[in-house]
Amino acid sequence: MRIKSHWFKPQAEKTPQQTASVMAFIVWRVAQNALNQMRQAQFDIEIGPQYFAFMREWLLFLIQVVDRMASDRMDASLRTEFTTAMVLRVADVLAENENNLLGAPAPGQDSHQGSFIDQFNLLSGHYAEFGHDDDGPDFSFMRYLGHRIEALMPPKDRHWVVDQIVAIEAPEAVKMLMTSMQGVFSTEPRTARRGGTSGD
Repeated sequence: MRIKSHWFKPQAEKTPQQTASVMAFIVWRVAQNALNQMRQAQFDIEIGPQYFAFMREWLLFLIQVVDRMASDRMDASLRTEFTTAMVLRVADVLAENENNLLGAPAPGQDSHQGSFIDQFNLLSGHYAEFGHDDDGPDFSFMRYLGHRIEALMPPKDRHWVVDQIVAIEAPEAVKMLMTSMQGVFSTEPRTARRGGTSGD
């Protein structure tokens, strides 16, 4: 899956909100790719509540990974601003899709955005217990995602899903995020395409 992750003018200073908006889009694309890959591997993920529960878990995992990677590039205050903006943007995108396919929550229930943010706040404490280094999240970090996805799957898939996520899907998703983060945070001038000129 190709993801556009380079700015048109990389040297220009970007706000945390601008960077967060781009990373939110990338997180969404990477989560969708994980879903498609697992469907191709014959895991049953039906359109409806299961689909959105699956997407929420992947989005929350990916946001946690991006937040850890951001700690190497930002001071604490900018990192908080960046991650908050990313969570809010991902919550909006997810809620828009949920509203379109499942309808808005019943009166008196939390909005889809609010539910996602609440779940982010809860799981942030859980993911904080796991390690992350230059190679990405540790085994326990990815296994926690696997076990949360396991609870969403039909019985026939539960025996294999954790191994699939830990061995294949999560490492591939993290690799995509690492490559994208390098592009999004790069300040190197873009190389002009062969046969063309720069638009800067």
